[in-house]
Amino acid sequence: MFKRITLFILTNLAIILALNVILGILGALGVFNASKVLGAYGPLMVVSVVVGFAGSFISLLASKWIAKWSTGAQVIKVPQNDTERWLVETVGRHANRAGIGMPEVAIYDAPEMNAFATGATKNSSLVAVSSGLLQQMQRSEIDAVLGHEISHVANGDMVTLTLIQGVLNTFVFFFSRVIGGLIDSALRGRDDRDRGRGIGYFVATFVAQIVLGFLAMLIVMWFSRRREFRADAGGASLAGRDSMISALRRLGHNEGSNLPESMAAFGISPRRTGVLAWLSSHPPLEDRIRALQAG
Repeated sequence: MFKRITLFILTNLAIILALNVILGILGALGVFNASKVLGAYGPLMVVSVVVGFAGSFISLLASKWIAKWSTGAQVIKVPQNDTERWLVETVGRHANRAGIGMPEVAIYDAPEMNAFATGATKNSSLVAVSSGLLQQMQRSEIDAVLGHEISHVANGDMVTLTLIQGVLNTFVFFFSRVIGGLIDSALRGRDDRDRGRGIGYFVATFVAQIVLGFLAMLIVMWFSRRREFRADAGGASLAGRDSMISALRRLGHNEGSNLPESMAAFGISPRRTGVLAWLSSHPPLEDRIRALQAG
């Protein structure tokens, strides 16, 4: 819990610092004045893009560090035993077939069967597996899980998800403030409109941001579920369809993912939250198995 709170604080401080620096530079370069050619909402558009993408890209660039620190993952620099050697060799074989650079390979201590991949680029990624997965899965199944994670990297899923999140963040920030301004203007008299923003602006903006943010989350979760099907197909291609199906069935014995919230969407095992399927970052395991069988 302490790690997660510390990580949340550090990440947000980094984002706030980056936002202030970027906005300061843009102001000094006269970008805000130039953006007025786009109309009254020009400067807001610029701020929205900066705010929308800054947090997503900072998280992407720091993703490997965040993953290692939050899970306690230990990178295998020099394999110490047969299992570690096999892991590194298997990841290297899959990476070579997928046409990407050799990822860092790590193990983190957790009783659940899980694995994740992250990183800012295809040639600078991290693939990590839990100790529970190594203890409870057969090597053919682990092989498929590693193929699944390498497929995420080869498909550019981390970068694509960052771009989608950035675009949606931009729209949420921009339109929530446009809506807030319109509602505030409608609620106030003509004589009051020159006195600055009223309480209606802040309330309407807050509500609009919640509603639009929820709709944006649905889109992100939909894409996240689509990429899981693609990664499953990739794992089947690299390690064999039967091995991938067997691995997914084995994951059905998990109690759920214990990865930190920021990493949960990148794990192979879904969280058991009890929420509706369209609010989940992962499709049901049964649907994933059926998709592989049908393919």
